[in-house]
Amino acid sequence: MINKRECGVLLPISSLPSKYGIGCFSKSAYEFVDQLKAAGQGCWQILPLGPTSYGDSPYQSFSTFAGNPYFISLEDLIEEGVLTEEECDAVDFGIKEDDIDYEKLYKGRYQLLRKAYERSEISQNPDFVKFQQEQAHWLKDYALFMAVKDRFEGVPWSKWAEDIRLRWQNALDYYRRELYFEIEFQEYMQFKFYEQWAKLKAYANSKSIRIIGDIPIYVAMDSADAWANPWLFKLDENNQPTQVAGCPPDGFSATGQLWGNPLYNWEVHRNSGFEWWIKRLAHCFNMYDIVRIDHFRGFDEYYAIPFGDKTAERGWWEKGPGMDLFRTISWSLGEKDIIAEDLGFMTDTVKRLVDESGYPNMKVIEFAFDERDTGNASDYLPHNYPQNCVVYTGTHDNETLLGWFGDITPEERKMVRDYLGNFHDDEKGICKALIRLVMGSVANLCIIPIQDYLVLDNSARINQPSTLGKNWKWRLKEGQFSEKLQEEMLTLATRYGRRNWN
Repeated sequence: MINKRECGVLLPISSLPSKYGIGCFSKSAYEFVDQLKAAGQGCWQILPLGPTSYGDSPYQSFSTFAGNPYFISLEDLIEEGVLTEEECDAVDFGIKEDDIDYEKLYKGRYQLLRKAYERSEISQNPDFVKFQQEQAHWLKDYALFMAVKDRFEGVPWSKWAEDIRLRWQNALDYYRRELYFEIEFQEYMQFKFYEQWAKLKAYANSKSIRIIGDIPIYVAMDSADAWANPWLFKLDENNQPTQVAGCPPDGFSATGQLWGNPLYNWEVHRNSGFEWWIKRLAHCFNMYDIVRIDHFRGFDEYYAIPFGDKTAERGWWEKGPGMDLFRTISWSLGEKDIIAEDLGFMTDTVKRLVDESGYPNMKVIEFAFDERDTGNASDYLPHNYPQNCVVYTGTHDNETLLGWFGDITPEERKMVRDYLGNFHDDEKGICKALIRLVMGSVANLCIIPIQDYLVLDNSARINQPSTLGKNWKWRLKEGQFSEKLQEEMLTLATRYGRRNWN
């Protein structure tokens, strides 16, 4: 349980300012930590750090344990002497300071990382050997998975040749010999990722800033997790899904949402004492101080859709593991700080699960003003908050505050002004008043996306669900997190008893 008043900022690693095309563990990340400290913040919430696949979503990763090689600092590799500044500067990463060009990133960054690996003599590094040994339970399968995927030109593992798709021993032995250096390259990138991340997290912790990590409930079908552990999921004898994840039809989508992730075989997990989940959470708590679990309601009930369906209309609800999982986590790992993402339609049984777990749940102020609601009964209105919750102006999936206020109906804008008692401010003034509202609420933890402190419009939006090609691209520009803004945030954090004094 998060049991003191704190505040923090939501900003993905990818959205940090940087020289080489995407936010990473470079000098700018350390400067951002210093800026958070100067602004009186105690938490930095990020998005999942896994290697991303088609669509670049951090919620569809090739591994739940691996890190994204894009986040490796090239500046650090230059300092090590395995790359030169001229080599890095010669690569075209795009020209927009506030945008990520993933196509150019993919073409350019891996070539540089390969050069760094070839010059590193990494096999002679005792720290690398120790990393291989300590992380063997996931690293061996992940590195082989990525090496074979590259050999097969990126096609999903479900379309690989039968021998390696079904992990026949002779095929595993063959590819481990044939792709030895490609496998070691993948392990090298993971070593550098974790080495650099550990340093950045230690620096944040030294400033009394805690890192809030984020994990999806599901893994991607095209992942090392599903390929290496097919018995943990609802797959058939050919390792094809029988059912996949999604959401049922509702007022926002007449055909529902078809996510396509393989569903867990919860009976197998329960019979193993939830061994895979214990390893997953233990890994997460080595990486983060607090973990936000996405789609928490799926642990109470999850929506199953027949594999091959084009929509979610024929799905049905099945029972999840419930408190059995979280009791086992507590027994195995001790009491940990977990945030339950319980947004969306909440049944009574989901509410009971959140209450029994003791985890703080989420409140989003953008959800509080809906003209379809009547009276003051909304759980998202601040006067209805419990202390044990985390309040946001919006999440990575929402519009920015300014974009949202411009897009809601006139009736809803009136609801906002009536609740604030504020009839004269312009839209930017209303956004600042909403930040003050949530900062002053009883919620123990308040997290604000940096875009809302900057009062930016929807051009700074991180993600628009159910769309492709325009998401996960926005970046903070150098100088935007100004000393003036830091002072304003520090004043708010102090005024509302949330300041990081340490």
